[in-house]
Amino acid sequence: MSSPFTLAVCAEMVFTDLPIDERVRRIDALGFDVEIWDWTRHDIDALVATGARFSSMTGYVTGDLVDRDGSDELLRTAEQSIPVARKLGIPRLNLHGTGLDGRGLPVKALPDPTGAQWVAAARTLERIAALGEREGVMFVLENLNTSVDHPGVPFARAEDTLALVEAVDSPHLRLMLDLYHAQIGEGNLIELVRRCGPAIGEVQVADVPGRCEPGTGEISYPSVARALADMGYRGTVGLEAFASGDSEAALHRFREAFSVAGPHLPPV
Repeated sequence: MSSPFTLAVCAEMVFTDLPIDERVRRIDALGFDVEIWDWTRHDIDALVATGARFSSMTGYVTGDLVDRDGSDELLRTAEQSIPVARKLGIPRLNLHGTGLDGRGLPVKALPDPTGAQWVAAARTLERIAALGEREGVMFVLENLNTSVDHPGVPFARAEDTLALVEAVDSPHLRLMLDLYHAQIGEGNLIELVRRCGPAIGEVQVADVPGRCEPGTGEISYPSVARALADMGYRGTVGLEAFASGDSEAALHRFREAFSVAGPHLPPV
């Protein structure tokens, strides 16, 4: 069996006893692309020196989608993030419904955005997409769950992020479709990936409960992998999960879950 996807691993969550650059080297040596979060926390030159291929990073530092000042701040720090992404060769810059603190909680909680705030969010994302077009990069809007990890984040469900991405309708704004968060918030994952289809910029995974690697919880990730392959998805699948035990073994389980038998693969 082989994987039709590019497989990536979040360096923030595995090999956690090592410095970040050593984590990146370990992930790269095992044949995976690498995801990072807040670039301001890292020595970028040290990450470049690893020679690893990076998949995504957080594409802003502060700001939000709905407040006028917050929107301007989001654009300003997104612009700051682009040169860092270029230096690392990162193709996708990740966004959330609002800025998150160190615990993943919203800097400004907004659990029930109004109609006017939905419109403001779409307009902010139009500005982000225009920035992406001008700079030749893709921003991706991630869905989150609000019942376990990120209470109070607005525009959190996959149906919310999809609605905003489709409203903007730009190749420079796509979904970071996180199936861990979607399972907690919505479920019905195979129909969800089919519904999101062309809007997907990247897929992220972890099992539920526990947010560890595939095979540790309730999600049948081999079935999800077949559904993605059958619909023609050939992009990146990123493991954004903690290791339930040994990190290298967790990465092996991830690769196994997203290796798909030949008969399931449609022609490219």
